[in-house]
Amino acid sequence: MVGLTASDAPIQAPTAKDILSVSPALARYTQDTLPDLWKRPGLSQRDRSLATVAVLIARNQTTELPAYLNRALDLGVKPSELSEVITHLAFYAGWGSAMPAAAVASDVFRVRSIGPDQLPPAKGELLPIEEASEKRRGAFVEASVGPVAPGVVQYTSEPLFHDLWLRPALSPRDRSLVTVSALIGTGQLGQLGAHLNRALDNGLTQAEASEMLTHLLFYAGLPNVFSAVPIAKDVFEKRKS
Repeated sequence: MVGLTASDAPIQAPTAKDILSVSPALARYTQDTLPDLWKRPGLSQRDRSLATVAVLIARNQTTELPAYLNRALDLGVKPSELSEVITHLAFYAGWGSAMPAAAVASDVFRVRSIGPDQLPPAKGELLPIEEASEKRRGAFVEASVGPVAPGVVQYTSEPLFHDLWLRPALSPRDRSLVTVSALIGTGQLGQLGAHLNRALDNGLTQAEASEMLTHLLFYAGLPNVFSAVPIAKDVFEKRKS
């Protein structure tokens, strides 16, 4: 049996000493700038942790994920909510992003003695659907996507908007928050306007959305945020008129 090489070993999150040995400037920014970011008003630390976890999952950045999953739990995010974030992002970032995140979360949950009794069931009672809003969404998708890919229409309605979005273990507001964060983090901006509008309809405030962009500057990268800003600006201005 061939032994493991150094390249086969799991990558561990770098320590402060590791970062300092490679880039003193990065160590300084990590130590001085990020703590201030997390203390900024306008977005709670709980929401910041959800946005950060969503970006890490969507971008397959599992090295830092254990630390931020633990941070989210320490800040009051429930295990059931993190479970739903991973499930939700399987649809918005792909199964290939959700499965590694589930493996990482499994280790975190095991260490913290989080068992099945703290997780949402596979199936259960759903939140009520907003008939008028869903009718408009369905008609738009049918008209724009149906002629090209009827299967996309089918799976967008069921299981996505008629099931996943109605699961009660994660509020519609928080589903919107992690969806918008994942879209920005992966540079998938085609649906950002629609989902940002949905987030505001679901209870995220404009001030929170604005601060989320600021937060994601550090976790999604400056280019992705700057690309998202014009779309957010258009959404904010249209909602005023």
